[in-house]
Amino acid sequence: SCSGSGVLLQLALNGKAPAALVFHQHEDILTLGALVAEHIFETAIPVFSLNQADYQALAHAGSARLARDKIAAGDLQISVAPLPLDQLALTDHDLQIRNGAEGRAMATAMDIICQIAAVQGAHSLRDVTRGHIDGCILAHSANLVFAEKMASLGAKTSIPTTTNAISVDQCNWQQQEIDKDFGRAASALANLYTEMGAAPTFTCAPYLLAPPPAAGESIGWSESNAVIYANSVLGARSMKLPDYLDLFVAMTGRAPLAGVYTDEGRRPARIIDVSLPPLEHDDSMWPLVGWLVGSLSPDRIPLVRGLDAIRLNDDDLKGFCAAFGTTSGMPLLHIAGHTPDSTLPPLADADIMQIDQTALAQAWQTLNADVTEIDLVAIGSPHASLTELKQIASLMGGRKCHARIDFIATVGRDVMAEAISDGTAGQLSQAGIRIIPDVCWCSITEPLFPPAARVLMTNSGKYAHYADGLCGRKVRFGSLRDCVEAAVCGVAKPYPPQWAQEATSGNGASNG
Repeated sequence: SCSGSGVLLQLALNGKAPAALVFHQHEDILTLGALVAEHIFETAIPVFSLNQADYQALAHAGSARLARDKIAAGDLQISVAPLPLDQLALTDHDLQIRNGAEGRAMATAMDIICQIAAVQGAHSLRDVTRGHIDGCILAHSANLVFAEKMASLGAKTSIPTTTNAISVDQCNWQQQEIDKDFGRAASALANLYTEMGAAPTFTCAPYLLAPPPAAGESIGWSESNAVIYANSVLGARSMKLPDYLDLFVAMTGRAPLAGVYTDEGRRPARIIDVSLPPLEHDDSMWPLVGWLVGSLSPDRIPLVRGLDAIRLNDDDLKGFCAAFGTTSGMPLLHIAGHTPDSTLPPLADADIMQIDQTALAQAWQTLNADVTEIDLVAIGSPHASLTELKQIASLMGGRKCHARIDFIATVGRDVMAEAISDGTAGQLSQAGIRIIPDVCWCSITEPLFPPAARVLMTNSGKYAHYADGLCGRKVRFGSLRDCVEAAVCGVAKPYPPQWAQEATSGNGASNG
């Protein structure tokens, strides 16, 4: 997740950070958190990047002793090596910014961008045309402390920048029984980013905003599903920026030229062949496939084959990408026949794996608790599109939700405005469905999240994966139609889809 950098900063501010971070592969999310802790808050967390041999020797040592700039373990002596910034070719303007010509905030932003560039092996920076801020969620107080600090230093965005979903419905939280201290802090955090120049879009699906990024456009986005959709479906280019680096990139309009910003960095390193069930399936299939593809490619870009003849709409691809981002750390996937860069040749050492009906059935079982009576239907992780809201209204067909069911769809402000304008919001309200802007299911808290709910149902593979850890509720996962029918009758189907029932035994995923 992009937010891991903020978690590390919170640990550092609480005096609970790790004594050191030790890696043998390039890592930038936690490393970014350590850089922010040291350069902005003067709290050092040493970061060691070791070769494989030294890493294994340290891992198997009985004990080790840590100093500020080195680790000693028996005969093994490892020093913190300065990042090789001399290999980074900067423009005159980059150098001016880094040397303080545009103030301390910009100097700090450029310095940390340069250090992350060194971590990523980049030799230069590139211009980006737009940004998206993920750190505006009040997941912990470090996000607020960081934003306050940067604002006090005069930080301002220099490129068009959108904001992610936040932790409250900013215009209405005072009427929603939200804890006043939390509500004020969450709203203040959002305001800090808008005061620094970001637009108050408050959506985790910025690709729904018009106009979306174009194919080949270099952007600087954070938030995993947004980055994956932009890279994969739109063909735009963005690294998955850690929280805080998203602001630095939006301030400078510059990002390290590495990874998926380059043609070579977008090539698939694993091929995954998907065999769909022969029986009829619905829109719940695509989050399932995305979730499994991510599970099989947590650390490399995959090419998914076997779906060429299937029609996938934008909402199908949104659900696919979001679920993929819960199980994979990659900012990009390719789907043959559907995504613009899927014709890139795989790397020479790319291997092949399979997903079959059995694997899909097991994934369905993993994401579904063994309960049928539900209390809440949760739509909008990522934020629901206008077409999804219209589909819900159509599926309701004039019916109303069961008296004990809460049905909530979370959306961005732009979709909310469109739904009000065309009457969709009114239809949903008459059916007993609430539309809430600004928050999403990964940031919503009680009492906006119904406290009495014990079992929720969702069409989101992302939320089905995260919900138990985020809110401690049991989850049922299904299609949008399944969610609507469960909302009307109060219970989910007591059995898996027909295709899952017919699945044969076996693990369904193998090396090719």
